[in-house]
Amino acid sequence: MTGRVPETAEGPSRPASFGEARWPMALAVVTAMVLTLLLPDDLRLAPRWVLPSVEGLLLLALIAGDPGRIDRRSTVLRALSIALVGVLALSAVWSTAQLVDDILQGGEETDSATSLLQWGGSVWACTVLAFSLLYFELDSGGAAARAHRLPRTPALAFPQQLNPELAGPHWRPRYVDYLYLGLTNATAFSPTDVIPLAPWAKIAMGLQSLVSLLILGLVVARAVNVLA
Repeated sequence: MTGRVPETAEGPSRPASFGEARWPMALAVVTAMVLTLLLPDDLRLAPRWVLPSVEGLLLLALIAGDPGRIDRRSTVLRALSIALVGVLALSAVWSTAQLVDDILQGGEETDSATSLLQWGGSVWACTVLAFSLLYFELDSGGAAARAHRLPRTPALAFPQQLNPELAGPHWRPRYVDYLYLGLTNATAFSPTDVIPLAPWAKIAMGLQSLVSLLILGLVVARAVNVLA
């Protein structure tokens, strides 16, 4: 299989799409929803069921509009995807701000080592998931656009793009690649094997590094104070 349909009398047919399965992205969204549900009221942007309900409805609309593999290019679906990522990112940033405030003020949500690690870890995980989905949705026009064609100048340059000899004939970055990017950027506080080329990618990765550094630094400092 070459990934192309046979030539016709009119000339070569358009390349087949290489859409990614929807479930990895959907699993990440559901995980973020569950983590948000479990957070204390003071660390959530809205009442317990509001944000997960909105995120769930947006996810269901995406699945209904483009089930199976992500390869349908649609303005409406693109808007829904960006809205979903926006809600997740807003929720994660808000929870981070509230966590920082609770730590600095010595609030009850972080007054013990157990609760500090539990809620600090949950907020940190939410930020990793939110930023991974942000990269996934904004890079190269989104997953549906990448399924049909990769641009010559990507916003995020993966090793397989910098060195095509490492990639298969129809390689595309998948959600797991963006999850790995989000995780390594949150732990190394800098790019590792993925290079940001577009301004938005540099800003997003820089912001994620600062947020992660803030969470981990304050959690460690507070833990030392609590255990001392």
